[in-house]
Amino acid sequence: MRILSVNVGQPREDLGGYGIPTGHDKRPVECIRVSDPGPRTPDGPRSSGVEGDFVADRRNHGGTDKAVYAVGREDLDLWGERLGMTLGAGWMGENLTTVGRDLNACVVGERWRIGDVLLQVSVPRIPCRTFQRVVGRPGWIKEFTQAGGAGTYLRVLQPGLLEPGMSVEVVEVPAHGVTMREAFWARTTRPVLANRVLTAADFLASDLREKLVARVTTDLS
Repeated sequence: MRILSVNVGQPREDLGGYGIPTGHDKRPVECIRVSDPGPRTPDGPRSSGVEGDFVADRRNHGGTDKAVYAVGREDLDLWGERLGMTLGAGWMGENLTTVGRDLNACVVGERWRIGDVLLQVSVPRIPCRTFQRVVGRPGWIKEFTQAGGAGTYLRVLQPGLLEPGMSVEVVEVPAHGVTMREAFWARTTRPVLANRVLTAADFLASDLREKLVARVTTDLS
């Protein structure tokens, strides 16, 4: 696997016509500097783990567990075919566009070494209303969800610079084997997977872990 493109978002008017700024449609740049932005706070000065990257909704995006977002070129090509259009790097709002691996098959908590940078697979991307408005396709969120997600958020364990062409080495894979796709479905349309995903509890973001525990508790009551 390698990095095909590194992408940063600037404030743009929401394509849905709601007049809300968004950093969703990110654009390729020569390089990016990544670091741990710290806890997610709605009004804090930092949210993205990528220097200069704009995040409008700080309540649901950014912070340590969603510091960097990666999508495979394979997913962009898949959705481009379904939408009948060519999707450029950054179209899904990703900071890293990779090639050579299905990122939905990544294991929760696995670590990536990219040069001096160390990243950790953390949580799946959950499609939001901004994504729906940008695409403008009826039933888009449902269609996207049924396919099993697109890519993964990453924690930054060791900061540094990233640029296109860099190799991504998977240096550690937890034994639990829970994938991003399973975590995505457990959080969205397949709560039956909650117990399975909770075997990766030590690597899950606290908010996702709490939601899955609540689902299991509700099913048992």
